[in-house]
Amino acid sequence: MNNKIITIIVAVLSIIGIALFVMTLGVDVEDAEAISGVVSPLVTYSLILLGISAAVAFLGSVFSLLKNPAALKKAGLGLVALVVVFGIAYMLANSDQVIDAKDEIIAAAGSQVSKLTSTGILFSGVLMLVAGAFFIIDLVKGLIKS
Repeated sequence: MNNKIITIIVAVLSIIGIALFVMTLGVDVEDAEAISGVVSPLVTYSLILLGISAAVAFLGSVFSLLKNPAALKKAGLGLVALVVVFGIAYMLANSDQVIDAKDEIIAAAGSQVSKLTSTGILFSGVLMLVAGAFFIIDLVKGLIKS
């Protein structure tokens, strides 16, 4: 019963999306106002579906964690570890100026944007190193077992 309801809901949402997409096909490409008028409902519909999907995924995760306290503890420890790594990255980050590919200054030296940009780069690098280390450890474990 539950599977039939989900199938019907997905079918209705798909038909609405297809109808909105088909409406965009007959519009003159040169008429910007007509394109905006036809594409706007499709974009709004897509954003609504994205929001609903994100909310369902988030709520499903939260309910799953609440049902399983051991998983909640592991998730909490993981979040604490991420906060610690972020704190270390923030302390080590410099606040030099940030420039783009055209050598234009995006953030001046000493600004909070510059500090957070450097923090994000360091944070990503540390997470990449940790992920690479776990990948290599898992690869070695697999080679030893076989």
